[in-house]
Amino acid sequence: MVMVETIKTPLFRVGDVPIYGSLILAPMDGMSDLPFRQLAHSLGSAISYTEFINAVDVVHGHPQLEQRLSYSEEERPIVYQLLDNDPARLLETALILRQRNPDMIDINMGCYARSVVGRGAGAALLREPQKIAQIFRQLSQALDIPVTGKIRLGWDEFSLNYVDVAKIIEDNGGKLLAVHARTRKQAYGGQADWDAIARVKSSVSIPVIGNGDVHSTADIDRLIAHTGCDAVMIGRAALDNPWIFSRLARDEVPLEWVRQTMFQHVNRMTAFYGEERGLILFRKFAKRYLNPYNIVRDQMIHLLTRVDVKEFFEYLDSLLTCVGVEIGS
Repeated sequence: MVMVETIKTPLFRVGDVPIYGSLILAPMDGMSDLPFRQLAHSLGSAISYTEFINAVDVVHGHPQLEQRLSYSEEERPIVYQLLDNDPARLLETALILRQRNPDMIDINMGCYARSVVGRGAGAALLREPQKIAQIFRQLSQALDIPVTGKIRLGWDEFSLNYVDVAKIIEDNGGKLLAVHARTRKQAYGGQADWDAIARVKSSVSIPVIGNGDVHSTADIDRLIAHTGCDAVMIGRAALDNPWIFSRLARDEVPLEWVRQTMFQHVNRMTAFYGEERGLILFRKFAKRYLNPYNIVRDQMIHLLTRVDVKEFFEYLDSLLTCVGVEIGS
């Protein structure tokens, strides 16, 4: 198994928080939960962003909120990413969550989902720069930990205000900015504009994280060289290849490492969510782990419908044994 290189000198700092790597798992709703963040961190992800946390849920309470807020000490630095459009509620939420001792608070200004932007949150905040200024000014003054943000380039191609927004965030106390180089209208379509990330990097003095169209280890180096960004944030590609945080291509990962990782991930999921729910939630990950292999549809369905952990492990082991025979490993 390839070991993750230990970096002893910080590559950069977010306020007073040292960052020891250049690759970061992106916050993804329904995906970047505690078990997957732990896995990504063990493979080299340098910062752990939670799934977005709805400020309304914190202020008024939500039955599943505790799982979204949970983190492990090994993940540090840990970032709570907040979602809302109300500066006062974001401040109240940040002060409540500060009691849980995160390393940073991040403001989501990139989510494109209709349910989010319809209430003026996520990427919709890009249409209200003065509100962004108010949010960062209030949180930065009230908190003793860094306040950061994640943005897109603008609402659409006719409102590319990312440089102005970046400057507003820095001028109002923001300590780091992650830039997904697409507009809200693009969602995940089209091509990410890396030139825009370079413009942001040259316009502010705080660290900048580049995000968008990083599919391979070669893309990591190209993005850094092209933009000068301090780190690279990886989302969808990490679901297909979490070993990208160890700078490995998917076909460079030995089958035995895949086996060990899947078993470890299942154990973490079932310990965190309970056996039944953990197995159900692991299905989306299992399909991606096994996607490179020649597993027929009926076999995949049989695996993904197991409701007993022992049966799941046994059938998964038999599938991977057959894969090993086919590829000669």
